[in-house]
Amino acid sequence: MLTGKTVLLGVTGSISAYKIPNLASALVKLNANVEVIMTKNAAEFITPVTFETLTKNRCLTETFDRADVSEVKHIALAERADVILIAPASANIIAKMAHGIADDMLSTTLLAARCPVLVSPAMNVNMFKHPSVQDNLKILEKRGVKVIPPDSGYLACGATGEGKLPPEQTLLDYILREIAKQKDMAGKKVLVTAGPTRESLDPVRFITNHSTGKMGYAVAKQAMLRGADVTLISGPVSIAPPPFVKVVNIQSARELFEAVSGCFEETDCVVMTAAVADYTPEKTSTEKIKKSADGSDLTLSLKRTEDILQWLGRHKRENQLVCGFSMETENVLENSRAKLEKKNADLIAANSIKDEGSGFGTDTNHLVLITKENVTDLPLLSKEDAADRLWDALIK
Repeated sequence: MLTGKTVLLGVTGSISAYKIPNLASALVKLNANVEVIMTKNAAEFITPVTFETLTKNRCLTETFDRADVSEVKHIALAERADVILIAPASANIIAKMAHGIADDMLSTTLLAARCPVLVSPAMNVNMFKHPSVQDNLKILEKRGVKVIPPDSGYLACGATGEGKLPPEQTLLDYILREIAKQKDMAGKKVLVTAGPTRESLDPVRFITNHSTGKMGYAVAKQAMLRGADVTLISGPVSIAPPPFVKVVNIQSARELFEAVSGCFEETDCVVMTAAVADYTPEKTSTEKIKKSADGSDLTLSLKRTEDILQWLGRHKRENQLVCGFSMETENVLENSRAKLEKKNADLIAANSIKDEGSGFGTDTNHLVLITKENVTDLPLLSKEDAADRLWDALIK
């Protein structure tokens, strides 16, 4: 994912420096070139050798390191970096950055940098809340530096409150948002639906389907990485939501329709991957509901739910795109083409649940992208890669 990208990690004096080797390792596994600069105080908590072993690059601590005289190191690193993350960021480095002080290798490199810079403060709660630290963070934010809010909890000093360095995965998510993908969807508002719906039969039972939400969550995540402002409307699933995405949780098809129609006008593109329960029970009497809960037989009259995709196709405005998913057991192309026409959609992503590695609950998918002009049969891909190919088609 990060092949060809250089991530510069700046590590300063904080006990939470012990978390950063795990982050460096995760970045290397994503094929990033990872460079590390440590302050002298940081080296009191963790050794440079740790980073050198993980990254296969020399960890720099001295401004006038003469191990490589072929380049001015702080300038070369600043020019190579695609993103810089300062984590943990002490009050000292935050103050230096805010006021242009360059008296060590890290602060000098930062002054020469033109790439995105992320700062993750980590310190005692009273230090973090001190007016000087807060003022300095505001200065950095005004200059375009992205400040990662610290977590709250029990701190190494024994205090409780804001000041904890966020988990490594959170720091990685911020880096990925900056450099993982080209921002070809910046400024676009995207609405994605994912997961199943549930229609109650009685206080105990409901009708649903086998959707896990994996495909829809991948579609939302890839749009976010490409710079879109994403809203994800999700049925009940057991997977973590993608970061930096607004999530609206729903249960029933009626709630799904209300959520979709409520924000439809403000979006540039809607992708419906949600597997809606096709039928809902008609209203039954209280007596029948009580009997069914007690275990007796219950005969239900079923009615079709609102066809949300068709409603979107009827109400879409000019230059607004609507994409739906079609899961078929047979006649995939014929049924999906008919759906494209009937729903007035711009694209239907079709797949057969009989294909190995495709459909509900898998980490891969075999999609056929159908528009009025073209049919593109994709190979079996990870759901993230399939989502990217879907966005490629919609952007065109």
